[in-house]
Amino acid sequence: MSANKNILKFESAGSKEILQKYGIVFVLILMIIGISILEPAFLSSYNVFNVLTQSAIFGIMALGMTFVIISKGIDLSVGSVLALAGVVLASLAQTADATGKYFPNLAEMPVFFPILAALAVGALMGGFTGLLIAKTHIPAFISSLGMMTVARGFALIYSDGKPISTLVPSLTRLGGKLFGFLPIPVIIYFIMIVISAVLLNKTRFGKSAYAVGGNIKAAEVSGVNVNQTLIAIYAYCGLLAGLAAVVFAGRVGSVHPGAATGYELTAIAATTIGGTSHSGGIGTIWGAFVGALILAVLRNGLTLLGVDAYWQQVTEGVIIVVAVIIDMRKNATKD
Repeated sequence: MSANKNILKFESAGSKEILQKYGIVFVLILMIIGISILEPAFLSSYNVFNVLTQSAIFGIMALGMTFVIISKGIDLSVGSVLALAGVVLASLAQTADATGKYFPNLAEMPVFFPILAALAVGALMGGFTGLLIAKTHIPAFISSLGMMTVARGFALIYSDGKPISTLVPSLTRLGGKLFGFLPIPVIIYFIMIVISAVLLNKTRFGKSAYAVGGNIKAAEVSGVNVNQTLIAIYAYCGLLAGLAAVVFAGRVGSVHPGAATGYELTAIAATTIGGTSHSGGIGTIWGAFVGALILAVLRNGLTLLGVDAYWQQVTEGVIIVVAVIIDMRKNATKD
């Protein structure tokens, strides 16, 4: 009898562990099944690629946000950083005959240089946020909130509040498809998923991020350079915001200084839904990918079902709150 009880306890513990680890995947599968029953067109190859493409921009940002939240931080500036990096990118990537060209005497250059400029702007802005947090010990919420306003202001000043358009084809092609069916934004997204997973799981940088988020004092004692790690984490998050700007410009064909408003909240939501704990020290790249996919599936499915866009926002907000409550309860149980 005692042996049977032990077996039942073991099976119960195993089932609970599986549910905690893969519960978010089960939720995604149930969502896909439910929406596809209500709207069969949801599972068409065109719509599947459309969902992945929609998730690419905020999904890329969520990858960087995962590092930040694992380190027990937050970055509210990534949407504004995307806009700033985007207008810089667009100003350097206009065609020679563009009307109202930002740099009238600038000849068309290889697209590599504008892209590099966008990545540099993103990394610098993110790195500065990390520097503020590391050196002044200002809470990440306040530091990134300030940087959000600064970056948006710079984007408006740089562009004079106007959209920058007529971009070179080599850039807009990045928003197109490979072989006529495979979206290039999705390819870029998947490449960054692999790179981010390797950084987080296989490098000292990733291990340091977990250590800082888990216990900053213990991390210092064990030899982790906390300040350097924080700067690097926020710089990487900013770099990915710059990359998201490249994908955004490629898809839209222009960049407005007011672009990406609220994207930071979507990136945070995707990361949170994916199981990254705001208590620090817990999170995965895989989880961020699934979280971003859940948001994209939800938005796409509700649109196909004819649900009003305002109610979509309400639904998304409820899901975020529920995800945070589940995270808090899970951590309280561990404690």
